[in-house]
Amino acid sequence: MVVVEDLPTSWFVGATRRGGHGYARGCFSRILSGTVRRGEVSETFVNDAVRRILRLKFALGLFDDPYRYSDVEREKQTVFSAANREAARDVARQSIVLLKNDQQTLPLSKQLRSIAVVGPLADSQSDLLGAWHADGRAQDCTTLLTGIRQALGSKVAIKYAKGCEVEGTDRSGFAAAIRATKQADAVVVAVGEKDWMSGEAASRVDISLPGIQSELVKALAATGKPVILVLMNGRPLAIPELHESADALLETWFLGTEAGPAIADVLFGDYNPSGKLPVTFPRHVGQIPIFYNMKNTGRPMDPNSKYTSKYLDMPNTPLYPFGYGLSYTTFEYGSLALSTPQMRLHESVQVTVEVANTGKVAGTEIVQLYVRDLVGSVTRPVRELKGFERITLQPGERRKVSFTLTADDLAFYTADMSFRAEPGTFHVFVGGNSDATLQAAFQIVE
Repeated sequence: MVVVEDLPTSWFVGATRRGGHGYARGCFSRILSGTVRRGEVSETFVNDAVRRILRLKFALGLFDDPYRYSDVEREKQTVFSAANREAARDVARQSIVLLKNDQQTLPLSKQLRSIAVVGPLADSQSDLLGAWHADGRAQDCTTLLTGIRQALGSKVAIKYAKGCEVEGTDRSGFAAAIRATKQADAVVVAVGEKDWMSGEAASRVDISLPGIQSELVKALAATGKPVILVLMNGRPLAIPELHESADALLETWFLGTEAGPAIADVLFGDYNPSGKLPVTFPRHVGQIPIFYNMKNTGRPMDPNSKYTSKYLDMPNTPLYPFGYGLSYTTFEYGSLALSTPQMRLHESVQVTVEVANTGKVAGTEIVQLYVRDLVGSVTRPVRELKGFERITLQPGERRKVSFTLTADDLAFYTADMSFRAEPGTFHVFVGGNSDATLQAAFQIVE
């Protein structure tokens, strides 16, 4: 294949000016011949690239049977098979992050008399696939409303009201949503972004909840009924007002075809959430850029000193840090130990921590290891994720988890641009997210 980095800049400029997404939309067939005629790309270069592709096709047997991997009957048996649907449902469940759960609001009991399901995304099939869904079809998606109906059957009265749209200012649906909430034992509210609001060419200057969805949530919370928020979105959002209004909050992203059943599994306790945030959620758009592995400033934040790096009107900390995620049980970390206080560049250090399930149900925790290099020839991040392990513990069970750190794990591009670890002191943090406080230290010596 042609290595695009080897093509001249003028080639990309021409491809982009001729429309679409540049080289992503038929640019080879439309642009390449002209660049060869002008001598910008040699014919030998193109022939070599084509020859490599043809050689691979020959090795795969595609000249004998160009459709050898296409099997209509196999497709019918495989696509949306029971096993594949279950796999999609399981992946979706594992992706859900429990962000808040005051007073153990979740899981909900299946013995409720009634439940209200509200929100512009509660019964939307098209938005469940997200932006990059390829050949995914909206009609194949099971919505949250349908998933809840499947989970509860006919024994629980389910009251549905859309409330409002994702965008716009039409509040005419508020009254029905409030009425349904007042008549129910609890309300599940699905809010977030439309599928097209994320992905390529979908930047937003304001990453709070679009439209008047926050107003809807606040109005429902004013009824005094337990409010369970289900977020559907493709980016971290600045949602401090939702954090305040909700009794429980689930981040579900765009979960695809089995979204409804997967979310219902978590809502009603058939699955204990274990997802962790792969991004940082800010309190306000003004905090951006905000990420856990930032470089320190020349004036690190000190609440007792005015002239340090901090905000006057908001904490420096994120709303939810990288790696964050709750469970229906609780985990306790302790007995952090290092195999040695010093290591040489050809050696390693083993980090061991004890994790206990201190709650009443089985749960899965993702144990995370972070390292801070205190001094480097160039500035170093305040923390870097260096390892994680997924463990499942029964109530009362304890387990030791071990990580091994080598010089390769601690390497970076130094001042002379060599990729290596430097001697010095390192701090180790272990816990359930990037704000872990359990700490130890070791040194790399020459």
